[in-house]
Amino acid sequence: MEISKTSKLSEIKGTFSDAAELMRLIGNPEVMESLNKVKDTAKIVNEIIQGLNTQEMVKNIENFRMISESMSETSGKMENTMNHLRETNVMYDASDLMKSIKDKIDSFNDGSESINGQDVRDVSIASKDMMLSVKDMVNEITLCIEASKKSVIVRNVNHTITEVADISKMVT
Repeated sequence: MEISKTSKLSEIKGTFSDAAELMRLIGNPEVMESLNKVKDTAKIVNEIIQGLNTQEMVKNIENFRMISESMSETSGKMENTMNHLRETNVMYDASDLMKSIKDKIDSFNDGSESINGQDVRDVSIASKDMMLSVKDMVNEITLCIEASKKSVIVRNVNHTITEVADISKMVT
């Protein structure tokens, strides 16, 4: 029983000694400076959390989510348009027509052939076909861009960015 009391007293004495050492260390200027930095950081984090919980910021976060979805949809539409253009060979046809026209023009310049009415007609038809192909491609891309512009998300981007900048200024 006496050994138990002595060991408990030693434990209590050791605990008080450790506590006294901690109190002495906490009094150091370096520790106080570190604790003040932690306190300042915690205050800034708290202000940021409060700023994130405001109605405007919640709305902005929702707008960013919608913008992200809209960008994904637009990307998908652009990919579908490009696939459609590949499937219909519009780009390849336009490229082939341009190459054909270039070859024909080059043949006129090297003097190996004389220009006749059929050659001019062929170049004219090839040019017209190429322009129609390019026009079709431009129309496809224009439709895709118009669809993305009509999105409510795109209209809200400027508003959202302005609100985020205002909140950022408020927090800092």
